[in-house]
Amino acid sequence: MNDLAPLLTPEGRALLDEVRDTDPAHELAVATRLRREHPAALVSAALGQARLRQRAVAKFGAEDARRMFFTPNGVEQSTRASVAAYRARRFADLGVTSVADLCCGIGGDAIALARAGIRVLAVDRDPLTAAAARANAEALGLAELIEVREADVTEVDTAGYDAVFVDPARRGGRGRIFDPEAYSPPLSWAVGAARAASRAAALKVAPGIPHEAVPDDARAEWISDGGDVKEAVLWFGADGGTGAAAVRATLLPGPRTLVSRGLPDPAVRPPGRYLYEPDGAVIRAHLVAEVADQLDGGLVDATIAYVTADAHRPTPYATAYELTDHLPFNVKKLKALLRERGVGTLTVKKRGSAVEPEELRRKVLPKPHGSASVTVFLTRVDGAPAMLLGHPAH
Repeated sequence: MNDLAPLLTPEGRALLDEVRDTDPAHELAVATRLRREHPAALVSAALGQARLRQRAVAKFGAEDARRMFFTPNGVEQSTRASVAAYRARRFADLGVTSVADLCCGIGGDAIALARAGIRVLAVDRDPLTAAAARANAEALGLAELIEVREADVTEVDTAGYDAVFVDPARRGGRGRIFDPEAYSPPLSWAVGAARAASRAAALKVAPGIPHEAVPDDARAEWISDGGDVKEAVLWFGADGGTGAAAVRATLLPGPRTLVSRGLPDPAVRPPGRYLYEPDGAVIRAHLVAEVADQLDGGLVDATIAYVTADAHRPTPYATAYELTDHLPFNVKKLKALLRERGVGTLTVKKRGSAVEPEELRRKVLPKPHGSASVTVFLTRVDGAPAMLLGHPAH
């Protein structure tokens, strides 16, 4: 069913409530029973929507997800609610009262903006997606603040809005799109729309965007949530910050923001007592030097984003491990060491190594030897393959 309308009728809504907690393993039996009293297409649509809502809980929380309407692409590509709420707060802090949300999808960002008290024009050219966005605004009681328009974003006049937010499609028929000019619409068009905004603008882009692709007048922000890098955002307008200060990494929850100071690359030094693994947003934003400076540390290798230091200094921007061993890479030696120390739980992390963690784990710890836990880092130390063993610092 490519039309949400039947699900918005009293019969459709009652059916959605009935199948809300359906276990996928029991779906066939439930469908067979319900088709005795409801149209088969409506039953299939309700069960499909229930599956999407269950998947959406991770992004939107149970309370919102069970009321919202989704498309498969909408669940996959929509902004996580915590990230959207953070961005909406930034817009509100800039004094923005109205936003044109271009390529709005099922309305995740529009919802966050409206909850921040901002009036939103939400635009998407796909009829089903626009219908989902409209249904979501109504379902969450935000219809007075969110106007949904089915249109080509390149043809929408945004002059009556303080700000513009653009979330170009970064997936095509063959999967993820890496070239920003292959986005839909292209990044160059989105940048032009952002520059035309009267107060501020933000463009959501893939976290892997090359730094050289960031326009000179944009401030680039990489965002992670719970340690997972979610997106990069290019800010334009009244946000301030130029040069090195135009780059930042923001960690959620928090938020905690690390701003570039344009520091040179840290020196390479032998592994000390502690190893720090920077957050992914810090690495993507090229701010490892700022973290190393905070820790009075250096790099284990010039090309690897592991920081080492002699002291334990807790920081939100990196996870600390206390090292016990520094060895050249050797599978037999590692296997013997794990047996000798009674290791039962092995965590394998790698950076700068071609070895697959799962394959190594099978080779060196085919069965538990005891209750001890060890983390092994497969990396390079000053150019040479190495194994660093340790455990999370407390």
